[in-house]
Amino acid sequence: MFDTMTLTKLASGLLGAWLVLLLGKWVGEEVYHAEAHGEQSYAIEIEGAEEEEPEEELDFAALMDVADPASGERVFRKCSACHKIAAGENNVGPYLHGVVGRQIAAVDGFNYSGALADIDAAWTPDELSAFLENPKGYAPGTTMGFAGLKKPEERADLIAYLDTLDD
Repeated sequence: MFDTMTLTKLASGLLGAWLVLLLGKWVGEEVYHAEAHGEQSYAIEIEGAEEEEPEEELDFAALMDVADPASGERVFRKCSACHKIAAGENNVGPYLHGVVGRQIAAVDGFNYSGALADIDAAWTPDELSAFLENPKGYAPGTTMGFAGLKKPEERADLIAYLDTLDD
């Protein structure tokens, strides 16, 4: 029923049709590409439309003044899968006892990624907030797989809690 020549013709027809489809898609994208060509020449004014006001910048120091360490302890549950509080007890991540004010990548016996080891700074509340908001953005190449805490209030509460851990 099927010999080698029939299978070759069938495969050639399918692959040829697929190639035509891909080439057609490529040509269509080149012709009808949605990218703007240069600057917008004019803007259409809409009556009654108001300009959006920019959001207020949150002062992180003011958030730290009203931060609740008890709420931060609840937020720490997200961190507890990889970090321990007790001094000297590293887990997947380094221990967090005394982290506020400690030099970045300063825990003995923990193998930090090069992204953090190259930073010469201390974990101030502002540095911790920037790191906790987006670890991959703060230190590109870090091995920390946490997505981050987007709410500044949660970050402030967590940092206040971590600050209460050391004497």
